[in-house]
Amino acid sequence: MRPSPSDVSVAPPGREEPDAYAISAEFYDVLQGERDAARVRRFYGRDVGSARVGVLDVGAGTGRVTVMSLMESQVPVHAVEPAHSMRCPLMTRLAALPAELRMRVTVHPHTLDEAALHAVADVAVCHNTIACLPPASRRALWPAVAKALVPGGVLLLQLPPARLPRHETTYVLPPQWVGRHEYGGRRVETADADRIRTRFDYWVRGEEGVLREHSETFWLWPASRTQVIAELEQHGFAALPERADPAVLAARHVPVASASHTACWEVPFEGLGGRLSQRG
Repeated sequence: MRPSPSDVSVAPPGREEPDAYAISAEFYDVLQGERDAARVRRFYGRDVGSARVGVLDVGAGTGRVTVMSLMESQVPVHAVEPAHSMRCPLMTRLAALPAELRMRVTVHPHTLDEAALHAVADVAVCHNTIACLPPASRRALWPAVAKALVPGGVLLLQLPPARLPRHETTYVLPPQWVGRHEYGGRRVETADADRIRTRFDYWVRGEEGVLREHSETFWLWPASRTQVIAELEQHGFAALPERADPAVLAARHVPVASASHTACWEVPFEGLGGRLSQRG
């Protein structure tokens, strides 16, 4: 899981705040990128491939969803990523693409509400993002997503943890070799009041032993599927049938005032990557 900043607010355009990912950005792709790329394709690939207006990537990070969207669709892609250290690998990844692909992607270095996007997409993806947001920020995100979607557009999100961990839990990140150096890490999660304290420990080893060690601590805010659906319903979203992977929630935005005009925008269920009885 992508580490999460403790404060998701971002300064107005033109001013950068201290970057919560200053350490983790170096290690994220090498330790978690390959596994995350496979999940991104599995979670969202069919939906993105059916987009007819645009794709919105909220919390684009190092660009796994953004690049997959460019490859799988023929529509404009909007990548929203306020963290400078995450935008650096995102921009490097985009720079390596052919010019015709880069012409379809716009990177917004602000939060979604500051980006002020209106009706730019019929598919929105929030991957490894919702858990990062304190409850008030999470609830404030939904109207911004609704505004960025055309009527009938679909939001796909990776759900946050449903509850606090009962015990301290450690996840080992499989080590990776880069030349003569081995990169490794672990994620340690513990409950702290109503939040999950998430510490990432990283190290680099060479023939002579440990060369570097770093740690960063972030926070996750649990929310159940039922709770997220209830919040979304307040902003005109209706949950779609569950998918094969319970980590993903899909919801369609159909504002009441626009309900009679959404047919031309709606993505067919086949394009949403799953049958009516499961998530795909």
